[in-house]
Amino acid sequence: MREIFKTHEFETFLSELDDRTRTKFDYAIEIVMTIKVIPTKFVKKLTGSKFYELRVSVGFNEYRTITFSIDAQNIIEATRIILINGFLKKSEKDYKKQIQEASNILNNYDYEDK
Repeated sequence: MREIFKTHEFETFLSELDDRTRTKFDYAIEIVMTIKVIPTKFVKKLTGSKFYELRVSVGFNEYRTITFSIDAQNIIEATRIILINGFLKKSEKDYKKQIQEASNILNNYDYEDK
């Protein structure tokens, strides 16, 4: 249903995770690819931005990945999504920095040709 693209930054983040966490990410990505209306347990809109977050919980750790819908205003209608950058959520303050980083990465990523 949806095609997923991954930036180099996200691939690097994913490769540094342990097997259990990577397996959870694979599951969450599969949900995004195959389910039209994605539960907010997995994806949520980031208020005040054009981005969404992919959410993965492993034990007490909360991992987030900033995502962007390439071909639609909202992720439910999207057929192409890019996973931009991932991080371990420590506080709400992390979001502003990560959203800015995602914007910078997206500006340099040629997703139009995808």
